[in-house]
Amino acid sequence: MACAECIYPWGDARRYNSYSRHTREMFGVRVQKVAVSAGLTCPNRDGRVGTGGCTFCLNDAFTPAYADATKSITAQIDDGVAFHARRAAADTRHFAYFQSFSNSYAPIGHLRALYDEAADHPAISGLVISTRPDCVSEEWLDLLDDYRRRGLYVAVEYGVESVHNQTLRLVNRGHDFECARRAIALTAERGIPVGAHLILGLPGESREMMVASAEVINSLPITSLKLHQLQIFAGTPMGNHYREHPEAFHLLALDDYIELLVDIVRRLRQDIVIERLASEVPPRYRINEGWGIAGHDRLIQLFEERLSHLCAHQGDLLNPKTTDTDE
Repeated sequence: MACAECIYPWGDARRYNSYSRHTREMFGVRVQKVAVSAGLTCPNRDGRVGTGGCTFCLNDAFTPAYADATKSITAQIDDGVAFHARRAAADTRHFAYFQSFSNSYAPIGHLRALYDEAADHPAISGLVISTRPDCVSEEWLDLLDDYRRRGLYVAVEYGVESVHNQTLRLVNRGHDFECARRAIALTAERGIPVGAHLILGLPGESREMMVASAEVINSLPITSLKLHQLQIFAGTPMGNHYREHPEAFHLLALDDYIELLVDIVRRLRQDIVIERLASEVPPRYRINEGWGIAGHDRLIQLFEERLSHLCAHQGDLLNPKTTDTDE
């Protein structure tokens, strides 16, 4: 039986610390990220770290049609704001979200020009930079500090993907988890909000390993977390391996994924803002079958219903020993 609703430490009756609540509390209005593609690449593709990229990666699957690198940053923002206007209130604030590939992987002058164009757009009040942990430098962090001194909101999202080094090697990630830990620490030391991405269901990871990831995440000075289920994309090395050896994969069914989410979120620090619980891509990119539900909003509903049924919430199974981010 579900327990009675109450107000949780993050200030509302939702059973987890949601990004929508967090940003509305910070800015007083709804915040919408507008994806832009800067036309950059990745050190795991151009030979500096490796070639071929991560075995799971297909950027096109996650890039909105309006985020087209053949267009200027300004034009992409114009199109993105118009695209989201169908659901956005008139007072919605917009962040330029540098999403595709590694958006700190270029000479500083080129990055400054890209970021400047976004920052100068009249609809933009913040920058969110997505990148790899091995593409971080003090010079780049200095650049981000410049925008913060100008009064612009700036945040960074790192593709951590897994906290287990054997998994990172298996998917040809090109760096180990300690690289992610260092990048997150360097960024947090500047006072810049830091997000991490994790993929749940990568080959070789047991359910116990995935649940144990929560304790590792708690030890990092992160602000937010995105959780994604593994999806298999056509044309990727992982997609080719899946076609040849589907028995090597254990893709999570919807019920199993929700139970896994519940077990992870119940062990997360309560100050960590959960930005996403799953990923969505157009079915044409995906080899594996979908869950047959109407998008991310429906998954959130099922997840919250399960938390309610268990009288559970984010952090209620937290191990206090995992919350010291200075370790």
